[in-house]
Amino acid sequence: MITARIQLDEYSNKVLNVIKAKYDLKDKSEAINKFVEIYGDDVVEKEPKEEYIKKVLEIIDEDRKKYGHKKMSLAELDSLCGV
Repeated sequence: MITARIQLDEYSNKVLNVIKAKYDLKDKSEAINKFVEIYGDDVVEKEPKEEYIKKVLEIIDEDRKKYGHKKMSLAELDSLCGV
């Protein structure tokens, strides 16, 4: 956990108070974290969870066992996409 001392303008303070009340949070620190949770994906992508990565790798392995390293032609890709 990182500790930070911040200065807020009036508008930012009002926004945090509304978030704090809306989500029944204890303090403005929780309100800031909630705000980042809601809007942070617009700026920075979250790191994928390890379970998600493992699942994707399993799917890739299954696909390679079934189809090998066969490459798809552009015509096959176009027909698959309905172009």
